[in-house]
Amino acid sequence: MHEGALTRIRPVPHSRFRLFVLHHAGGSHLGYRGWVRHFPSDWEICLVDAPGRARRSDEEPFREAGPLADHLCDIVRPELDRPYGLFGHSMGALVAYEMTHRLTETPPTWLGVSAWSPVPGPERAEPRHRVPSGRLREAIAAMGGTPHHALEDPELWAYVEPLVRADLRVVDTWSPDPQAPPLRVPLSVFGGAEDLGMTPERLSGWGEHVHGDFAHHTLPGGHFYFTGRTGELVARITRDIRATLP
Repeated sequence: MHEGALTRIRPVPHSRFRLFVLHHAGGSHLGYRGWVRHFPSDWEICLVDAPGRARRSDEEPFREAGPLADHLCDIVRPELDRPYGLFGHSMGALVAYEMTHRLTETPPTWLGVSAWSPVPGPERAEPRHRVPSGRLREAIAAMGGTPHHALEDPELWAYVEPLVRADLRVVDTWSPDPQAPPLRVPLSVFGGAEDLGMTPERLSGWGEHVHGDFAHHTLPGGHFYFTGRTGELVARITRDIRATLP
């Protein structure tokens, strides 16, 4: 079922902790493979792919956060036989938050959200998934994280653009349910000091959505602040998770 949704780079059959990593809009697990070697050797790291990319490229991508979260919860539920956490970057952050609200029968011991905020921003006033193709490519290039050849090659862009628009619709139209209670899960927030769309002030808005422990980490860089400093980010993630484990 859902072949290719989970990738275990380094399977650890008797791991003491399992971390699910959720990718950004237009991304896939491939951008996070290099993270795995930085985590403790007795943790199992599962990289999650939403439909429409990598080994799931023949599947239709989701366009709304709720149904995507429901879908990914179905995928991870069979894997929740030990303490686990969720970490998501950008689109992955809001999806991880939505998943945490759904996994109440076996909640995560830790939630990590990166470079996205529940506080409304300019993407609500001018949704990026609706802008003309040229402006969309400019916006994606400005954020970084996407290979230049994917934006500059007309044939490759024609293949990538529908997926990017679908993912950005998930992001641009999402807002947390105002009736949802604050999470009782330790929450760590990560972001780049120079991320103009997701400033540290905007990211601090996560504090309104949690009753558990709250940590806010700001690193140098933009939206993909971890480029070239993955080890530093993973060290912070590891430290915060270890504080939640027995």
